[in-house]
Amino acid sequence: MKMILLGPPGAGKGTQAQFVTEHFRIPQISTGDMLRAAIKEGTNLGMQVKKIVSSGALVPDEIIIALVKERISHDDCKSGFLFDGFPRTIPQAKAVEDAGICLDSVVEIEISDEEIVARLSGRRVHKSSGRTYHVIHKPPKRAGLDDQTGEGLIQREDDQEETVRNRLGIYHKQTKPLMAFYQQLNIKNGLPRLFVVDGLGLLSEVRKRILDALNSAK
Repeated sequence: MKMILLGPPGAGKGTQAQFVTEHFRIPQISTGDMLRAAIKEGTNLGMQVKKIVSSGALVPDEIIIALVKERISHDDCKSGFLFDGFPRTIPQAKAVEDAGICLDSVVEIEISDEEIVARLSGRRVHKSSGRTYHVIHKPPKRAGLDDQTGEGLIQREDDQEETVRNRLGIYHKQTKPLMAFYQQLNIKNGLPRLFVVDGLGLLSEVRKRILDALNSAK
């Protein structure tokens, strides 16, 4: 099972990715984790990455692809893998294809922008503990206050409506087009299989939809 999981910020990809990798016993491959590991290990690629990151520049796609190819050659990827946060753009997806990395499945968690805005902009956090609440779905016992300490809750900058809508705009511009890209690959090669699942409902319900879709492709 070689796959990617797509969906807008706030769709629950991280949680669902964990479910999927545990179910199919495959690793979750994060490019961020790979970059940090390469720097820590001091490999040739790692030294290049360190220099680029230190300068504040973005790591080029060709280095990301080289790291990905090296990572999926490990024994734990023999049964497959799930890409986490990669590819994000059409050029990255083309680079993956050009590198001969073939995907079996692409799953998109579909959820409306308004639902995402409601989910994220309603989130409140107790800063020191990290406990999270939601003004509608999981409100604190006393409005604006942490249940355990009585201290005030905050809204993270990333959760403010304007920021959320900006992130959604970037997703629609850069990442959403990947579905059309992979649809063309499917027409051409028969792979990857594409699935769109409804992201509304309980985590367990969304999980079942994803696993049912993937299992149906076996």
